[in-house]
Amino acid sequence: MAFLFVLTVGLIAGTISGIVGTGSSIMLMPVLVYAYGPKEAVPIMAVASVMANFSRILAWWREVDWRACAAYSVTGIPAAALGARTLLALPSRAVDLAIGLFLIAMVPVRHFLARHDLKANLWHLAIGGAIIGYLTGIVVSTGPLSVPLFLFYGLSKGAFLATEAASSLGLYLSKSVTFERFGALTADVALKGLIAGSSLMVGAFVAKRFVLHLKPEMFRLLMDGIMLAAGVTMLLNAF
Repeated sequence: MAFLFVLTVGLIAGTISGIVGTGSSIMLMPVLVYAYGPKEAVPIMAVASVMANFSRILAWWREVDWRACAAYSVTGIPAAALGARTLLALPSRAVDLAIGLFLIAMVPVRHFLARHDLKANLWHLAIGGAIIGYLTGIVVSTGPLSVPLFLFYGLSKGAFLATEAASSLGLYLSKSVTFERFGALTADVALKGLIAGSSLMVGAFVAKRFVLHLKPEMFRLLMDGIMLAAGVTMLLNAF
């Protein structure tokens, strides 16, 4: 039953993230924590995130901005490994609290960024990659931060979805390798990650037909609701 529940939520999460560019980890993580506990859920989600981002790249392959991807990844990949190592040293309750508070805090942060007409260049992507990469290693998803960064760079729709996915793929691979190196990513955990990731991949291809029709205001409401619900769930789990 746990696998069936994870697959169902994963399909929904994969579809939504395939439309708005983020949200799969935010939606699926509370389910994984409930089923497997926070310390096991984080590496499971890392494996699933690799698959989810890879599927978005396949769906929008011709739209990837490889210069932006390289600028973001060159600092983000090592920073994600450092963040993942930091995570493994934290107690399980602290992990729940950190993730829950981070998700809730991202709602006002996203609104603050949206109110300012900021423009980003390749140097900004490199700096953002280092900061967001480290946070990605510690928490489940930093999509609420990486999404506006790539939008400020000037990407939209398919180009945004593909480039953000290609850039995030390197970070989650780095995170997964770090988990494996320090014994957190066992064969059993990897299998659970592959199962969860398979539903996210299917959702990404289901979402492609809806991308051009999503209204901006619906995107904002959808992300706020997802982040608040997931954050509150993580805090409740911690207590």
